[in-house]
Amino acid sequence: MAGRDLRALFSTNDRGLEAGEAFTNRQMQWELVAAALSEHLRHTADAAFDVEDLEAPRDNVLAFHGVGGIGKTTLSRKLEAALASADRPAQWGEPTWAGERILPVRIDLSRSAGTDFEQLVLTIRAALSTLGRPLPAFDVALRRYWEQQHPAEPLEEYLRRGGLAGRFGKALPQQMQSAMADVAQALLLPGTVGTAIGQITGSLVRALRERRQTVRALARCARLADLLEAEPDVEALSFYPHLLAWELAQLPADKRVTPVILLDTFEDVGDRTHRDLERFIQRVVWLMPNAFFVVTGRSRLQWADPALQGQLDYTGPIAWPGLAAPASAIPAARAAVAARGRGRQVLVGDFSPEDCDEYLARRLSRDGRPLISGEIRQVITGRSHGLPLYLDLSVLRFLEIRRTREPVPADFDHDFGALIARTLSDLTPDERHVLRSVSLLDAFDLTVATAASGLPHEAPVQRLIERPFVRENVFGLWPYHLHGLIRSTIRSADDATDDRWTDGDWRQAAERALAALGNQWIAAGTTGQGRMLLVGCLRQGLTLARDFGLELGWLADAAWAYVSDSVWEPIAPPARPGRTDGFETSADALVELLAALARRQREHRSVTASRLAAVTVSGLLPADLDEMGVYYLAKAHRDLGDSAASRRGMQLVADGGGRLAPAARRGLAHLARLAGDFPTAYDTARTLGWAGRQHRVEGDILWPHGDMDRAAAAYAAARDQAEQHGVAGERATSQAQRALVMAFTDPTVADDELHLAEQLLTGLDLRATSLTVKIAALVRDAGTLPGLETARDLRAETRDAGITAAEAVLELALAFHHAVLGEQDKVRAVIDRLHELARTGDYAYYADIVHYMGGLALPGPASARWLDGADAVRNRWHDLVQTRRARLGADG
Repeated sequence: MAGRDLRALFSTNDRGLEAGEAFTNRQMQWELVAAALSEHLRHTADAAFDVEDLEAPRDNVLAFHGVGGIGKTTLSRKLEAALASADRPAQWGEPTWAGERILPVRIDLSRSAGTDFEQLVLTIRAALSTLGRPLPAFDVALRRYWEQQHPAEPLEEYLRRGGLAGRFGKALPQQMQSAMADVAQALLLPGTVGTAIGQITGSLVRALRERRQTVRALARCARLADLLEAEPDVEALSFYPHLLAWELAQLPADKRVTPVILLDTFEDVGDRTHRDLERFIQRVVWLMPNAFFVVTGRSRLQWADPALQGQLDYTGPIAWPGLAAPASAIPAARAAVAARGRGRQVLVGDFSPEDCDEYLARRLSRDGRPLISGEIRQVITGRSHGLPLYLDLSVLRFLEIRRTREPVPADFDHDFGALIARTLSDLTPDERHVLRSVSLLDAFDLTVATAASGLPHEAPVQRLIERPFVRENVFGLWPYHLHGLIRSTIRSADDATDDRWTDGDWRQAAERALAALGNQWIAAGTTGQGRMLLVGCLRQGLTLARDFGLELGWLADAAWAYVSDSVWEPIAPPARPGRTDGFETSADALVELLAALARRQREHRSVTASRLAAVTVSGLLPADLDEMGVYYLAKAHRDLGDSAASRRGMQLVADGGGRLAPAARRGLAHLARLAGDFPTAYDTARTLGWAGRQHRVEGDILWPHGDMDRAAAAYAAARDQAEQHGVAGERATSQAQRALVMAFTDPTVADDELHLAEQLLTGLDLRATSLTVKIAALVRDAGTLPGLETARDLRAETRDAGITAAEAVLELALAFHHAVLGEQDKVRAVIDRLHELARTGDYAYYADIVHYMGGLALPGPASARWLDGADAVRNRWHDLVQTRRARLGADG
């Protein structure tokens, strides 16, 4: 039965209240394993037990589940050692069974371990090699599977490479060979060792079907012939454990063994959508009813859920009576016993959100109905980070408030100072100092934590990271982070401890942490993980500088490094609770500047312009970073079609001679190009050099002239130059432009160029460049488009982005399509839309280009000053249309 929560019962006069209690004793977990295993042994020893009964319910699995880092893997390892009688804690005591031989087999299913289903089956068989005898029904089937699926790989080599030979010995291959020889001899086949597996299995199936006396021992396995006739693939392999179970049942009494298979890190088997591996593993559990399974993972096993029928082979509470959660059961952290009945699901440590809600719903009840409302449960769950202690304290707070009034959700947006005392209670003074220091960081490593603490030695940090509230992510940039609730509580709750920090202590720790991050970034340089480390250091450093009003220091150089590659990862830290709009410090302004630059890939350019304008007028940034804001504001104005405002900003930055002066001169060249002043734009472009992205600007000038070959060469040079300088964003942008111009000339070549552009965009957040790639695909397919739905979607996307240039190029792509098909009315419709886009004066020559494509006369003088005259431009664009028409005619 569930325990009674005496604290809750003695916190109210309400005698109608029902309260359940959660237990947290790992000794009790061992007792639960021992009790379940004892019951399993009694069940399998019963004369009525039939290992070949495929319909009887299964109760041979026990599942421990809980959030990551709570000690499930440690528990799994401890259980393995205890079952092997090698390392059982004294307080766990002796098991209740006697005489039965237990064989623990622990299998790590984590992604890092790389265990696949094939290795899982081989691990179980390798463990059973300690029996010292072959298991012929299984071994023949497995050998047939192996030679079919791994014809060039000896099983012995696979076992050695995977560590199974070292773990369980080298007897398995010999045992399997012995099984093959025995079967061959029973079948009177010539030779033993040299007989082909196909010949053996074929003869064996015939002998089984004919019920020959020579194979009478194997003939008792009713489904052996069926399995040997099945195609030896992974699906068939998943049924072979039935043969393993049958062989175990044939062992003489003095050789009898019960495998206890511990499946750890079960959450890595798959997710709730992809259950292929889970289906195979569940099949093993079902087909080996004489083995006992202990599963540890982050979520409870759902096998008793009837809704999974079709995803898994065996589902529902009848199939798995122990896995079905009783309606009245409280999910108990480290439960001593199942709440009621024969439950085999045990929650360990932290709760999942679903379990938090269920816990709170059932912890306090009246007449079977939850006393805590769903809205309050949601708030508590969100704040708890799954920590059972927080749930306990919130329940007591609920009862305390309820004495005087009805609790509301806002009452539980609350930190408990008691969590600090409990967390710090068994830490040394140095460890407490480190804990407070690292609570300022989202994640940390040994070096950063030591520097942030200001201590002269690493030992306290090393001891702290071994504590259960420090979580580890081996794939993270920094491997360690605090349990979310512990961190937020230490940062924000009232600290009543004797060694609590003052505001000055917190500020000094923030300064140390900021310096530690900067030192790590500077030391890393620009190679290896340089970009990832830069972004990580910026995110954490900006938070520290903003929250504590610190000087920017290295953050200024890091900001320049961030923008230099044009990758635009999200960079802004979370907003400070209770903080109003507006900037107070240079860190506030820098956070907003970088956030606006990153978010412009997902926001309309008018939003970007508004945010950047607020930064530039604040006057809080140093001159060089203020120049950054002015430059990107000018770019936003250009994207929005406000060339006058863009020209003022670009000229201001160009005249300043700072880091962005070459980029600003490039911006002025673009503005001249948009206005149709190509001679000025080209003369400026030739002075830009790499810093001003000269080759790309030249390509931008050449392709409106229809000079696609020279434009493509310029873009290729720009791409290669960007690759030499390690600027991923510029490389992707130049390649996207090259794909666009090649799409006008040769669709086949354009396929490869588009593929490369998409590859170079992987991992980057470049909205305008992504639009260019999509438009290039339309140009490639011009004349063969099945409809214009894609174009309409692209038009909406470009307008949502507020990027006028992309919208103009899209119209040009559509005009090319219509001109190729000779759809003059639609060509004129494009011209009308381009006139509307060019109402500010920019992009006016795009309408001229469409006239040239369609062979239409201009209504007046040319809108641009072309480098080599309007006639040359007209001829080139008209030739592009004619070439595409001829190509389509030839293809037809």
